[in-house]
Amino acid sequence: MYGFLGWCTEVAYAAVKEGKFVNRGFLNGPICPVYGIGVGVVVQFLTPFEENLILLYITSTLLVTAIEGITGYLLEKIFHNKWWDYSNQPLNIGGYVCLIFSLIWGVFCVLIVKVIHPLIHKALTLIPLVVGIIIMAALAIALFADLYVTASGILKMNRRLEAMEKIASELKDLSNKVGENIYENVMEGKEFQEEKKEQLSNAKEEFKERLEEPKAIVDGFKERLEEPKAIVDGFKERLEEPKTIVDGLKERLEEPKARVGEMAPKINIEEMKVRMEELKARYEEMAENRTKVGERLVKAFPRMQSGQHKEILEELKERIRK
Repeated sequence: MYGFLGWCTEVAYAAVKEGKFVNRGFLNGPICPVYGIGVGVVVQFLTPFEENLILLYITSTLLVTAIEGITGYLLEKIFHNKWWDYSNQPLNIGGYVCLIFSLIWGVFCVLIVKVIHPLIHKALTLIPLVVGIIIMAALAIALFADLYVTASGILKMNRRLEAMEKIASELKDLSNKVGENIYENVMEGKEFQEEKKEQLSNAKEEFKERLEEPKAIVDGFKERLEEPKAIVDGFKERLEEPKTIVDGLKERLEEPKARVGEMAPKINIEEMKVRMEELKARYEEMAENRTKVGERLVKAFPRMQSGQHKEILEELKERIRK
């Protein structure tokens, strides 16, 4: 009964805040078990203090806070998701509980013990025992079936998040490899260009110096007329040197083209592009083909956080909101 009333309270709160119906419960059915457990424990153990309002308020506040904190902690450890988060509230403990909501729960518990529970208890005593047992058995079966379906849906959602995380990681690695390959080729090309530029500059200087030699030879030829044949032969040989220099210069100019041909990509860019497109398609398919349970839980717990796949879950939440 109190699990159902708690669910009604959450739905009403969401309707006022968001202006639409949201199934605000961990389970698919109209019940929030944490409310049933919390109020049940308060009614069972704190009714003897109902005459002392201060003691009733303090003990119920502490008890409900402990139940909420333990429930949030266990749900996170079991399903690796944080279903509610009070981290932005002052005086919170791990985001599971916070002072302002604990004080509010204390007020509600006092109202329940003093006003609401006596009325509900009186109404429930009108149900015949056998009928009550049948109803309880049917509701228990439905509750455990709902719990099984919800738990399976959460585990599927977690596996989907894990698979999407792996795809995103592989896409990032491929992107980094392509970028590194481009960077290395650019830097090698730049270094090679600087090297060839320096070599060409040296060759030009050498060629210029060699071109000056025929003039010196002619001057020497005039001075050494007594050795005409030797000088003429030497002159011919020296005149051939510029041609040799020019041929060497041509060969050096051809080197950059050969070197560029050697600078083939170290990785197969086309294969990587195909792989990246495949991964993007798989990622998009997984992001769009969401389970109904997972989508409902994201809507029911807008502040839900994933302990292992935070960024991927935030992206899915954004897609659902759109």
